[in-house]
Amino acid sequence: MKKRFTYLLTLLAIVSFISCDESVSDVKIPNQAPETSLFLYTDTGISQQPSKIEVNWWGDDPDGIVVGFYYKWNGNEWKFTTENKIAFALQIGASDTLYGFKVASADNDGNGKYDTEIVQNGISFGSEPFADGNNNGVFDEGEDFIDIGLVDPTPAEQDFPIKNSRPTIEWNQLTSLPLKSFPVMTFGWNADDLDGIESIQKINVALNDSANIISLDGATRNITIRIADLSSSSTDMDILVNGNVIDQKLSGLKLDADNRIYVQVEDISGAKSKFITLPDEDRNWFVIKPKGKLLVLDDNTKADNSAEFYATNLNLLDNGNLNGNYDVWDLNEEEIPYRSITFIETIKLFGGLLWYSDTQPDIELASSSLKKYTDDGGKVLFTSVLPHPVDLRQLQDFLPIDDVSSPIKVLGTNKVLSVSSDFSDYPELLTTGSSIKVKTFYPQSAAAKAVYTIPDDITDESDVISFKSNDGKVFFFGLPLHECDGNEGNVKVLLEKILIEDFGLGL
Repeated sequence: MKKRFTYLLTLLAIVSFISCDESVSDVKIPNQAPETSLFLYTDTGISQQPSKIEVNWWGDDPDGIVVGFYYKWNGNEWKFTTENKIAFALQIGASDTLYGFKVASADNDGNGKYDTEIVQNGISFGSEPFADGNNNGVFDEGEDFIDIGLVDPTPAEQDFPIKNSRPTIEWNQLTSLPLKSFPVMTFGWNADDLDGIESIQKINVALNDSANIISLDGATRNITIRIADLSSSSTDMDILVNGNVIDQKLSGLKLDADNRIYVQVEDISGAKSKFITLPDEDRNWFVIKPKGKLLVLDDNTKADNSAEFYATNLNLLDNGNLNGNYDVWDLNEEEIPYRSITFIETIKLFGGLLWYSDTQPDIELASSSLKKYTDDGGKVLFTSVLPHPVDLRQLQDFLPIDDVSSPIKVLGTNKVLSVSSDFSDYPELLTTGSSIKVKTFYPQSAAAKAVYTIPDDITDESDVISFKSNDGKVFFFGLPLHECDGNEGNVKVLLEKILIEDFGLGL
C-alpha cells in the first residue's frame, strides 16, 4: 500500500513538471532575422574584374522562409529580387572603378498588409514589391504583393575593383584602298571591348591629321565619305552611315594629292584604342579631283586600241573644249572596296557616263547602280556586246527593254547600221570588226525608241541594235562603238550628238 502511494506521488510530480514546462513553451519567441552570404564566380579573384560580372548570394532564415533579397551598388537605391544571382554590366566611369555591393535577405514574417515603405535598422528599402496588374504604377487593393518580414540587419557586402579594358579596333576584310580614287571611299572596321561593346561610346575619324577628329556614334561600323560640293573651294566631305548623310562633315581632304584616314574607338571612360590607318605606310592613296562633267568607264577586257580611240574622239568634242576635261576610270584596274555603295556615290559626282566594253561588261555592277544614277539625274551612254547568256531581269534593272533576241552567230565587217526615222540627224555607221553572239532588242514601246538597226537579212528576230530612253537619260548601243567607225569620223559625230547636245556635258 505504501509502495502504491509512493508511485502515485511520483506520477503526480512528473505530470506537474510537464504542465509547468508547457506553460513556459507557450511564451512566443521573437522572429529572428535571416542571414545573407554572397560569392562571385571568377578564375581571377576579386582584384581584376572586367565590367561584366555575375554576383551570387543566398539567405538562411532560422525560423522562417526567405522570400527575396534587397541589393544595391554604391549610393544607388535598394532593389528587390527573388533571384539569387544576377549578371551585372557595370558602367565604367573612370579608368578603374571601385564598386561596393550589398545584399540583404528578407523573410516571410510580414504584417499581412501592403506597406508603402519598409524601414528597418534605419534603412529605407522602399515599398513592398507587388504585381502591378493594371500598370498604373501604384498598388491597388487586390493586387498580389510580397509581404516583407524582417530584413537582414547586417547585409553581406563586397567591394569589386573593376579594371577598365581598353577597346580594340581593326579594319574588316572588305576594307582596302586603291592606289587612286575620286573623292569618294568606303571604310569598315571591327570594334570590340572586353567590358562589352555597349561601353564603346565614340568612333573617332580623321583625314590626314589624327589630331583633327570628328566623333561618330559608338555603334557605327562603316562609313562612306564623299566630297560635299565639287563647285566649292571647300574640300569638306559628307559622311554617309547606312547610306544616309549625317549632319557632320569631315575636313582635311587634299585633292590631287596623297591622303590618309585614321579611325579609333573610345569607351565610356575615355579610354581609346590605337588609331588604325589606311593606306599602309608603304602605299599611297591619291585622290583625284574630277576634271569635268563626263566620266568614261573603261570596262574593256581586250588588248585593243579602244582607249586610244575614245580619247582621240572625245578630245575633239565641243569644239575641242572637252580635250582633257573629262575623267577615265578603268574598272578592271583595281577592286572597288564596298563597290555597291562606293561606285554609285562616285559616279554621282559626274553629270554623265560613257561606259564602254567589248563582250564582257560588268552587268551586275550596271544593274545595281545605273537606275539609281539616272533617277538622281545622271545620263548614260552604254556601248557593248552583251555577254551570253545574260539575265534579262538584270538588264531590265537599267535598260527599258521587254526582251532580247537569240544571239546572232556572227555580225561581220562592213555592215551598215541604219538610223531610224526618229533620229534622222544621227549619222549612219559601218562596222569595222566582226562580233559573235550579238543580241538585238525589243525596247519598251512606252519608254524607249529604236535608234540604230542592223540589216534585215541578218536575223529573223528584232533588228534593233541601239535605242534611247524617252526621258533622254539612257542611250544603249549593242555593239562596241569603237568597232563601228567604218565611215571614219561618224562615231565622233554621234558622240557629239549624244554627249554634248543631248546630255549637255560640254563646258
